[in-house]
Amino acid sequence: MEREAIGVGETVIEAQEDACRQLGVESHEAEFDILQMPEKKKFGLFGGSPAKVRAYIVMSPAESAAKYLKSILDAMGLSDITMETKETDGGCEINLTGEAVGAIIGRRGETLDALQYLCGLVANHVENSYYRITINTGNYREKREKTLEILGRKLAFKALKTGKNSALEPMNPYERRIIHTAVQKVNGALSWSEGESINRHVVIGPDPKSRHYNNRSNDYKGRGQKKPYNNGYKKPYNNKTYNKTATDTNTESRTPKNEGGDFSLYGKIETNK
Repeated sequence: MEREAIGVGETVIEAQEDACRQLGVESHEAEFDILQMPEKKKFGLFGGSPAKVRAYIVMSPAESAAKYLKSILDAMGLSDITMETKETDGGCEINLTGEAVGAIIGRRGETLDALQYLCGLVANHVENSYYRITINTGNYREKREKTLEILGRKLAFKALKTGKNSALEPMNPYERRIIHTAVQKVNGALSWSEGESINRHVVIGPDPKSRHYNNRSNDYKGRGQKKPYNNGYKKPYNNKTYNKTATDTNTESRTPKNEGGDFSLYGKIETNK
């Protein structure tokens, strides 16, 4: 992406400095085209004209995202945060370090996600092709993914044990996909998404078609115990999305639900999957 500004001054140097101030860069960071040389007034009274200079800079998507992020952090009073930008396949990762990174992460990563989303919008104004921006700090993304995987498996086993559904808090598409993938590794459990927009969340429950679950429900017979009403399973509406299980496809393959696409968080994805 190219940014430019026209500077005016009594001399070429002053015109260059004026253009750089408009761009918010130092003079060594920009390129210049002289549009008009200064002319002195005749007899010190008539005519004359100032110098005009065009200054321009060419910024990559990564540079644009990093510059925008730095301006936000400065506005938040976090000017001591260090940014390290690393180019990746089809995008870049910006890693943040400093004492106040907790304020950047926010509650369950909500602030970090919002910053990443905004920086992604800025980066994708630079080129026509999609450019993926990932913002991380202290391996938070990896730790969050591991936590979600454990949570998904835990609730899947709970569904098998109790025969009841468990609804999780609203999550973005990327995190929902992590939960779906974890649940798919537990035979007899399935997950689906409910809600719209920011209230979209995952529900985990027993698979009524699963042989394991049906056999377990039969254990209530002959023990003098009352079988739970409808096995604790609530039939979902038609607009809910499901994970296919081995009993659905008669195969051992269980392809993960694509709630996050092949991109990282807030990439080019459909949010209503």
